[in-house]
Amino acid sequence: MNAAAVDPRPHYQRALDQLEKIVSQVTPDRLDLPTPCSEYDLRALLSHTVGGVHRIAYVGEGGLALDVPAAAGEIEDHAWAAALGRARDRAAAAWADDATLDRLAHVPWGVMPGRFALGGYVMEAVTHTWDIARVVDPGAALDDELALTALAIAEQVLPADERGGDVPFGRVQPAPAGADPTTRLAAWLGRTV
Repeated sequence: MNAAAVDPRPHYQRALDQLEKIVSQVTPDRLDLPTPCSEYDLRALLSHTVGGVHRIAYVGEGGLALDVPAAAGEIEDHAWAAALGRARDRAAAAWADDATLDRLAHVPWGVMPGRFALGGYVMEAVTHTWDIARVVDPGAALDDELALTALAIAEQVLPADERGGDVPFGRVQPAPAGADPTTRLAAWLGRTV
């Protein structure tokens, strides 16, 4: 299939479905716990993740990603699932028009057709779902097919040797033999697995 013909919207919606299932399990007593995304505790990672959904919605609405923070701001301890739901609805509406896929999108890593920008957010949502799941439900079964899609994106846009500096990912980490695709994705993005 021609990469230019790929529509990432169904993958993004599946990624948000999965993320919602994990976020619905968040309890206030876990919000200050560390996550595999080492610069964030769970509260900060949830803010970053929900903020990222709002950010890609803003891009779909025609805005420049860096005009808005990748953070949701103050959210009540018990309101994370609702905050994610609002962000998700906004993103779905912002990307509903097929024209958004080919319109140039300004995201933190460059200017590209919307389909490729949204593909980057598929990778982000799947990865942060894994990060959050490690804190709230380490045994959660995550979507292998979706993880393989995100891993393919990560391997294409984040070569192993281009890390550090402006690239906000650590070195590729080893994944255990037989690791599931989401764990392999996390390792590719520098998480210790």
